[in-house]
Amino acid sequence: MPWYLYLALKQLFPTGRKFPFFTLISVLGVTLGVWLLVVVTSVMGGFGYEIRRMIVETEGEIQIKARGLIADSRETLTKIDAVPGVAGSTPYVGGVLMVQYQNKPAFPAMRGVDLATVEKVTRLDRFVRVGSLDALDDDSVILSAGLATTLGAYVGDTVEVYTPLMLERIKNNEVILPRGLRVVGLLEIGHQQLDSSTLYCTVRTAQDLYGLGEGVHGIDVRVKPGSNEDEIAARLNAVLPRDVRAYSWMDSFSDFLWVLALEKSMITIMLLVIVVVAAFSVMSSLLISVVRKTREIGLIGALGGQPRHVAACFCAQGLFIGVLGTILGLIAGFLTLAVRNDIVRGVARITQREEVLQRFYQFSQLPAHTAPGDIALIVSLTVAISLLAGLLPAWRAARLKPVEALRSE
Repeated sequence: MPWYLYLALKQLFPTGRKFPFFTLISVLGVTLGVWLLVVVTSVMGGFGYEIRRMIVETEGEIQIKARGLIADSRETLTKIDAVPGVAGSTPYVGGVLMVQYQNKPAFPAMRGVDLATVEKVTRLDRFVRVGSLDALDDDSVILSAGLATTLGAYVGDTVEVYTPLMLERIKNNEVILPRGLRVVGLLEIGHQQLDSSTLYCTVRTAQDLYGLGEGVHGIDVRVKPGSNEDEIAARLNAVLPRDVRAYSWMDSFSDFLWVLALEKSMITIMLLVIVVVAAFSVMSSLLISVVRKTREIGLIGALGGQPRHVAACFCAQGLFIGVLGTILGLIAGFLTLAVRNDIVRGVARITQREEVLQRFYQFSQLPAHTAPGDIALIVSLTVAISLLAGLLPAWRAARLKPVEALRSE
């Protein structure tokens, strides 16, 4: 090890002494900044990651929609499956219904799925907590857990379904009676809004309830692993009719994702200020060290030490502080993320705001996703800022002339 690096370590961590106060403050400042950056960027990234996961696992990476109905869904499905990069496609019917059980009404979002092809695109079976997706047929439904709780219904019960088609038929003096459908499963996705008011049935049942005939509202598409959703969507648009368009999940939620990305960027920039403040603390400590060790610096010069070596000694101290603070900050950040849900539940329980938290943020648990790129950016910026903090003290120390430094009192 070069002598100037050894000297830098000895000045930061003297042998036989307690941990130096100035070193402790400098390291803690960097640790605090890195800790907050890791936690905040991971949580903000978690919202986008969880949204993507839920969209992909319940609707696929690409959604195909028309201005009205897709009348000939079979022909459209054939065209879609022939496009390179497409792993599977399935039609769906969506809308809003009124569901009633024992005089308890609810107005859930309905999703009609094609049992023959739905497993090629979505993973609904993973979210069915009670019952089974295989039990779903044209005379049954699967309710989200929150909807079942609202209605007081459970697997085996029969709920009454009222369709908007009833209002259209009343205009023609026709009466449609509510349809009784048996509950065969309870589903829980992990998103508060979806889990509180969603109903799944077969696509044929949904077509009957809305009077669509053979038409569907859209088609969900899953792409092969490693394929780019936007490229596949462009290929699909090239073969689809003009009134039928394919949208990647990012296109469908572009505004919301842009807001999340903006919030993440702004918070990251603001939290970097903490690291910059810590860098000023490091700079002040090193400048004080230069003043206190003026005679020692002069002695090093008199013994043949080059100014660049003296400068490297103080730059290395800033680097060591940055590296140590970054390591401790990463450890603290990952430990906090591991217990984040316990912390959030504890705060919500103390403030008695658990239901408010779920209603506004929509997730039953606080999401977190740590992207390697974010961690690499945090580490590189923190170490670079800490290294830059040592430049001014290093420049000050390198300019000291040995004779003048030795005369210093």
